[in-house]
Amino acid sequence: MSYDWRNVVVAPSVSVKEVLKRLDTEALRIVLVCDDGMKLLGVVTDGDIRRAILNGVGLESDVQTIMNKSPTTIENSLSRKDAIALMQSKSILAVPVIDEGKLVGLETLQQVKSRQHYDNPVFIMAGGFGTRLRPLTDDTPKPMLKVGERPILETLIVNFIKSGFTNFYVSTHYLPSVIKDYFGDGSKWNINITYVHEENPLGTGGALGLLPDSTPKLPLIMVNGDVLTTVDFERVLDFHVQNDALTTMCVREYDYQVPYGVIVGDGKRIVSMEEKPIQRFFVNAGIYIIEPKVFSRVEKNQRIDMPTLLQSYIDKDEEVLMFPIHEYWLDIGRMDDFERAQADIKTLCLE
Repeated sequence: MSYDWRNVVVAPSVSVKEVLKRLDTEALRIVLVCDDGMKLLGVVTDGDIRRAILNGVGLESDVQTIMNKSPTTIENSLSRKDAIALMQSKSILAVPVIDEGKLVGLETLQQVKSRQHYDNPVFIMAGGFGTRLRPLTDDTPKPMLKVGERPILETLIVNFIKSGFTNFYVSTHYLPSVIKDYFGDGSKWNINITYVHEENPLGTGGALGLLPDSTPKLPLIMVNGDVLTTVDFERVLDFHVQNDALTTMCVREYDYQVPYGVIVGDGKRIVSMEEKPIQRFFVNAGIYIIEPKVFSRVEKNQRIDMPTLLQSYIDKDEEVLMFPIHEYWLDIGRMDDFERAQADIKTLCLE
């Protein structure tokens, strides 16, 4: 698929929210900020967005407040081969092309590099009962419900395959035969699937203790099997490795508007008032990168939830990091989520 770089050119007054939309829909992983004469003023990547979110920058802020004002650029006369070498040396995915001071193009690695192959294990949790989706789940595990033309679990696996992952582990409990009969050993998709079965529910982290000893001693990607997302798993893994993290949790920003005027008082005296304030939180997105040091130490048949497991390492001041995601993400837990997924799948390029 080809993309037109002109679709990611924006004015400096455009909001961060609009830039997010461009990043998500255009798939070039960069937005170019220019003036009316096409002079490049700066660039924005999803890394810039994540740092801004962590620093409390609002989505309605102008993009010029967060853009990189000194990006790497190349002259139009530079050969494509040299441009690719430059991007690889600087570990960047795209570079603006300049001619006589004006933006004339964008060179990207996306379409020229061969697909990376990862040996990292991908552990998908697919054992839940899906009680809130009954009667749909009376005879079908929730990850096997179809969204569009495919089961949710297949869409998730195919998304990983597109990024170069081939080594899958699937945790089962409820109606495991439905999953195994459909996917088998994964050879239909040219991947390897190993199943681990929970005889009794072990919580969101306990299934880690069932992984075989042969599991590659590499950072493991763990994800809930009922998540529909366009998250770039390669980028999450790169972030984890580059920051030498013990575990990395993907998080999403969640806004809650208090429906009343909030009063701050000091005894009888009103200190301040704010009408229907918006509170912002980071919430767990159910996607983790976990070092072997962590997943290999979970005892077999130990019941433990991921927040409890991670908290034990946070208490030891270990590197437990968070990675804000702005891409599409939907936890299909309720019937209205399922119905929304059916509508969204048509525009997500995941089918």
